[in-house]
Amino acid sequence: MNIDPVADYLTRIRNAVAASHRVVEIPASNLKKEMTKILFDQGYILSYKFIDDNKQGTIKIALKYDKHNNDPVIKELQRISKPGLRKYSPTDELPRILNGLGVAIVSTSKGVMTEKQARKENVGGEVLCYIY
Repeated sequence: MNIDPVADYLTRIRNAVAASHRVVEIPASNLKKEMTKILFDQGYILSYKFIDDNKQGTIKIALKYDKHNNDPVIKELQRISKPGLRKYSPTDELPRILNGLGVAIVSTSKGVMTEKQARKENVGGEVLCYIY
């Protein structure tokens, strides 16, 4: 039984990037699906596919690498809000990652979104992770 599914999601991607894998498979959940959509929209992954197997399902993620020197696009994935210590931020205190070059994924009352979208919609929430 996995205690922290978001940490497991981030660790699987982090390990696949470190091993230079092209594709990684992750057990699915609604939160992980939304996080995957954000990663795709922000250009951190090449593509994704949700596979339904009449149980939990899986997410297949194609990782993105630089064409010239094969460096991964994802430099770091960092879990912020943990089960033992949740981190919440109001709208005016949402973090800016690498002066706007990175992305913070925030779980709000209006759904999972980036910190930029949360500022635009004027909502705060739980800061799940940083990606850059």
